[in-house]
Amino acid sequence: MVVAMTVAREWLDPQLAPVLIAVITLAVLGTTVLFVVGLVAYARRRTTRYCLITVVLGVLVVRSITGLGTVLGLVPMTIHHLVEHGFDFLIAVLVLYLVFRSGTTSNGAAAEYDD
Repeated sequence: MVVAMTVAREWLDPQLAPVLIAVITLAVLGTTVLFVVGLVAYARRRTTRYCLITVVLGVLVVRSITGLGTVLGLVPMTIHHLVEHGFDFLIAVLVLYLVFRSGTTSNGAAAEYDD
């Protein structure tokens, strides 16, 4: 734990630490609320689209918690980068999949994909 705090001090300005912790805490709270809303929406609709949106929101929660753990010295920077940047890619892939899946038909009308 002492080694982790020493490493955190090397990249984290002590004057900005409270601001960073506050911002990341708000991100954790905000993404958690969005995830719960996504769960409720999925419970109502039970479609693949809503399931994937809920998964993306859950990944955002884990991503935010990883950031908070890094600032607090609980998550090593290497794990932080692997998790956060790996999740960035996963989120992008899932969102693009949803966008392409809900594209337009050949006559210009919106496709009715709500599976």
